[in-house]
Amino acid sequence: MKYTEEHEWLRVEDDVVVVGITAHAAEQLGDIVFVELPEVGDTVAKDDEIVVIESVKAASDILAPIDGEIVEVNTALADSPSAVNEDAIGAGWFFKIKPDDTSQMDEYMDEAAYNKLIA
Repeated sequence: MKYTEEHEWLRVEDDVVVVGITAHAAEQLGDIVFVELPEVGDTVAKDDEIVVIESVKAASDILAPIDGEIVEVNTALADSPSAVNEDAIGAGWFFKIKPDDTSQMDEYMDEAAYNKLIA
């Protein structure tokens, strides 16, 4: 698993990358009440704003961590956005992306480096 400085996690599963936010980010946001996801089939570029999260504290945009095509979104979040707070790295994932170039993930942190960042 890889982590971004923007508190996203990326997990490779077969030929796609699953993306969500870390438990630390979910905790900082507070209770999440709304998540707007991209559309399946959208082609995104790294740093495009593709997810909007609203919590009781703030609204936040999630940026695409890599270039690629959105192949699946977590539609369950529409009815249960709190899943992000309850299980950020499990049931709270946002989308799956088929990457154009997996080497874009090389710049991101491993878990030890991320834990150092948030310490």
